[in-house]
Amino acid sequence: MRRRALLSVLAGASVAGLAGCLGDGSTSEGSAETTATTAGTAGDGTGTASATGSPDSGDLPLVVDTVDAQGSSAGEVRIPAAGTPTVLDLFATWCAPCVAQMESLRSLHEEFGDDVAFVSVTNERLGGGLTMDDIRDWWAEHDGNWTVGHDPDSALMRAVRANGLPYLVVFDAEGSIAWTHRGLASEENLRAAVEDVA
Repeated sequence: MRRRALLSVLAGASVAGLAGCLGDGSTSEGSAETTATTAGTAGDGTGTASATGSPDSGDLPLVVDTVDAQGSSAGEVRIPAAGTPTVLDLFATWCAPCVAQMESLRSLHEEFGDDVAFVSVTNERLGGGLTMDDIRDWWAEHDGNWTVGHDPDSALMRAVRANGLPYLVVFDAEGSIAWTHRGLASEENLRAAVEDVA
């Protein structure tokens, strides 16, 4: 009987962990939320309403600390990059869909990396068993080869109104949010968003 109770607890924790990746649960299982905007720059405060009625944030651009890791060097990065289309990936090392998202990000980085800035940022706090080396190791294990940032105060998540992980944002060269997606995005949809700004 104890074994059955333990298995039930573990199964429940696994489901809850996966649901945590997807945010507030307002999106049904297996689906994700995608929005597109057509005007307003991220930094001008005039933003436009997206498909869900949420305007662009006036808190951008932001500067985030970067991690010395494969394809990334320690320092800072401006998001969105000045004068360059930017793909922002918000992830966590504990998030299973974030691992799956890395495959399409790698493919698109290889294809568009010369013309589009790619930045992945985690908001995980260090301590309690998580170290910067753990983030570096996760990054290398999943073949990340572009800038990786660390934002433990979640300022970037608030600025783009991210409500789950993974969360993708595509900015055009002027810094306008052109596309957002909560949850695992298909490579086809992400490619179309990148092609629209590249």
